[in-house]
Amino acid sequence: MKKIFRLGSAALLATALAGVMPAVYADSVESKLVQITKAKKLPVCIYPLYYAISFRDTQTNTLSGMDIEMAKELGKSLGAEVEFVESGFGTFIADLQSKKCAIGMFALGVTAQRAQAVEFSKPYMLASIYGVSRQGGKIQEWADLDKPGIKVAVMMGSYIETFMKGYLKNATVVAIQPPATRESELAAGRVDAILVDYPSVLRVKQEFDWAVALTPPERLGATPVAYAVSPGDQVWLNYVNTFIDITKLDGRLGAIAKKYQLDGSVAP
Repeated sequence: MKKIFRLGSAALLATALAGVMPAVYADSVESKLVQITKAKKLPVCIYPLYYAISFRDTQTNTLSGMDIEMAKELGKSLGAEVEFVESGFGTFIADLQSKKCAIGMFALGVTAQRAQAVEFSKPYMLASIYGVSRQGGKIQEWADLDKPGIKVAVMMGSYIETFMKGYLKNATVVAIQPPATRESELAAGRVDAILVDYPSVLRVKQEFDWAVALTPPERLGATPVAYAVSPGDQVWLNYVNTFIDITKLDGRLGAIAKKYQLDGSVAP
């Protein structure tokens, strides 16, 4: 039954595409959707250090994660080969604007500031903030975080950076820019804790036996997570939204999320 539904979904997307092309492309601006289907190439911006989302294994040079698999599914629906473009939270807007990629797919938190520069798809996940510290360090529980002299690291340009700069009153927020990582700063003792999302908690606890997970007393910084495209291309955005709806309904989104222990984060 699921196979039949999936075939029907693909037909719906193809019909929608055929229906909008003649009317829209009297316009001088050609949609990314048409460019992708003509070239049969789908350039996708990713952040390759994002565990369980878009993570590159340095030993094998292979990519894995929820959004790597979702990008491949999107490529299949378009009959296009996916080309992964390395980006980051501080650079993806410029990369979209300069046409390095057609879409950003690495669990991007939706914020009002970002929405001034890009258009977001429908949410496909919900994110919230956690912490990680070291065993035997100054911070052993969430209540230890917001004290004078405490340094906490966040990824530069992430929604966590914006939120925590308003949330913490006494601790110092240190924004980390790639190629440096929050984890390396914590391991070296240059910060006392790092503030991350749940996929990053999974990674740190897997890699370091000294890691202590810090869970806030309530859901903190709950943020919709979506894909991002350049503004002004409603046809392409509509297609991406339809793709999200269909993968929710046919079970692909949930199955991929579960594979990476993220099924509890899928948006309703």
